[in-house]
Amino acid sequence: MSDQHIDPAGNTQQFRAFAQRREQEAEAEATPKKSPLLPILAVAVVIVIIGVAAFLLLR
Repeated sequence: MSDQHIDPAGNTQQFRAFAQRREQEAEAEATPKKSPLLPILAVAVVIVIIGVAAFLLLR
């Protein structure tokens, strides 16, 4: 037979631990892991290469 008495303090403590863990995970995911400098630099290099190629072809 199951226990009819449910400990509300235990459930509250478990929920708070769960909520805090989720908040910590969300904060860790919110911080960027990679710098946006690399994609910006890659786009700039591609633009320069296209510009040089266009200049040489139209010359």
